[in-house]
Amino acid sequence: MSAPSVAELRAVAQPQTTMDRRSGEHWAGLLYMRRLSIYATWLLAKTPISPNQVTGLMIVCGVGAGAVLALPGFWAALGAALLIQIYLLLDCSDGELARWTGRTSITGVYLDRVGHYFAEAALLIGLGFRASETLPDWYTVIGVAAALGAILIKSETDLVDVARARSGLLATTEAAAQQFTSPRLALARRAAAVLRFHRVIQAVELSLIVVVAALLDNWFSATRILMVACVVIAGVQLLLHLVSILASRRLS
Repeated sequence: MSAPSVAELRAVAQPQTTMDRRSGEHWAGLLYMRRLSIYATWLLAKTPISPNQVTGLMIVCGVGAGAVLALPGFWAALGAALLIQIYLLLDCSDGELARWTGRTSITGVYLDRVGHYFAEAALLIGLGFRASETLPDWYTVIGVAAALGAILIKSETDLVDVARARSGLLATTEAAAQQFTSPRLALARRAAAVLRFHRVIQAVELSLIVVVAALLDNWFSATRILMVACVVIAGVQLLLHLVSILASRRLS
């Protein structure tokens, strides 16, 4: 396939249905990364690389960010944050390249989900190592615990569609996620959505927070405080997310 112009590529790779969606798109993608990713996709379209290989590079960057974060010092924190930005860029570009080349696949969707699992878990484990004075210590343990919590939270979401598929139903909709059997639970869900405290343990947000924590470490143990906050948030969110799913219309 000949190299397209950026305008031609954008028309196919960034359709309005993609640019208008809110629930399936990260805020950073909507704010700035989609503006940049189309140029990365334009470059990738000139190469023989496949969309799934781009997703593989995304996974490497996500896991690599966790490994870099485990190292001491401010520059390691900054390096991890930069790797997560590349991870986000590739996360946008793999789908854009797939749409342009017509090589969308279930394998690509699966690898994309695996990449998100790996990146968030790796970053939390890396934070645990970073907070530790000796290896292993309790900060190492709670880093792994927070990573497990982040994985289980994602699993709770994905298992909704697994349960529906095994019951012969179609995948759930965003509208169903907003419908609750109890008005009080609906109010609590809206309050949690406004506070967005759960984003602290997500890869993009966490990678930025750890840079701030690395700077504050000059005055107090900010990284350790962040690690404790992450494991608490992961535990609370794990429970609340499960209750939210069971109380919504997603399983009906």
